[in-house]
Amino acid sequence: MKALLLTSPSTLTLTEIDTPEPGAGEVRIQIAACGICGSDVHGYTGSTGRRIPPLVMGHEAAGIIDAVGQNVSGQMIGQRVALDSTVFCGECEFCCNGKENLCTHRQVLGVSCDAYRRQGCFAEYAIVPERCVYPLPARMSFVAASLLEPLTIGLQAVRLGSAGPTTRSAIVIGAGTIGLATIVALKSYGVQRIAAVDLDASRLKEAREFGADAVFEADQTTAKQLAEWGASSADTDGADLVLEAVGAAASVGTAIHAVTRGGTVVLVGNVSPVVELPLQTVVTRQIRLQGSCASAGCYLEAIELAASGSVDLSRFVSRVVPLDDGVAWFERLHNREPGLLKVVLQPSKIIEGEANVAL
Repeated sequence: MKALLLTSPSTLTLTEIDTPEPGAGEVRIQIAACGICGSDVHGYTGSTGRRIPPLVMGHEAAGIIDAVGQNVSGQMIGQRVALDSTVFCGECEFCCNGKENLCTHRQVLGVSCDAYRRQGCFAEYAIVPERCVYPLPARMSFVAASLLEPLTIGLQAVRLGSAGPTTRSAIVIGAGTIGLATIVALKSYGVQRIAAVDLDASRLKEAREFGADAVFEADQTTAKQLAEWGASSADTDGADLVLEAVGAAASVGTAIHAVTRGGTVVLVGNVSPVVELPLQTVVTRQIRLQGSCASAGCYLEAIELAASGSVDLSRFVSRVVPLDDGVAWFERLHNREPGLLKVVLQPSKIIEGEANVAL
């Protein structure tokens, strides 16, 4: 099969590799669409240590089941599905307690640090357990469905931040795909006021369109200004909730200084392996730092949000291009070409019925 293979840091090669066969309990997906995640763009350079060659990256995917292994019903063949990027066992203590994202035996599609290694979806086919696929509504395209995965990341972060109608203010730092998905999730959970922070004015415009009430350019805004915006009473000195979707030292520091005493900072970004923390600020202001990893049990909620019209997933998409053009588009994303939010690769020619659904 054709695949986009990371052969060395910053080197991607379109090549032929063996087509995988599903084992017991597994299904094979013909990949119709797979989004290029920001973590792929950072990771393929080798800077994060989470994309170790040789590797087929790609984890924001959707397609059609074309083969099944033993103990899987043949009736699944032909189903249009989205894929959970975390491959979980379904049997360990974490899985049994609804925390499959923390599965003892987890692997992550297209990620290759020691514990998680598994080939991903920048290829014509991918293999996952049956439990990791979710049927798509008839009117949802594969391109839109590939954005379900980042939406689940936003939903997970918002859940872990205990967001809801009583959350008076929330700030999202980073308005890339995950940040925008987090804004959508905050909006759906009834948060009263939402702000977005980013360096890119075009992304801040998108943040407003996705539901942010206020936007701030990162290089022109201090943490103090964000805290003043977030304060909801005379007794609060920042936002109730801050969600950091960058993963860099500066933005983590800003998040900590923008949240109110006793508030929560949810750390979603995962670019820098190590950041320095203002420990005394965290301790003396009793700030809760909450990591958010992937998602657990969020796919059905994401599908319902998209199917109901509450979020138009196609709005995230800047370009849809063939897998053959993947190398060039990685370079363009790495060079931070203006106006690019999400590029979706199409490894396979699809597929009967796709012309009848909206992007």
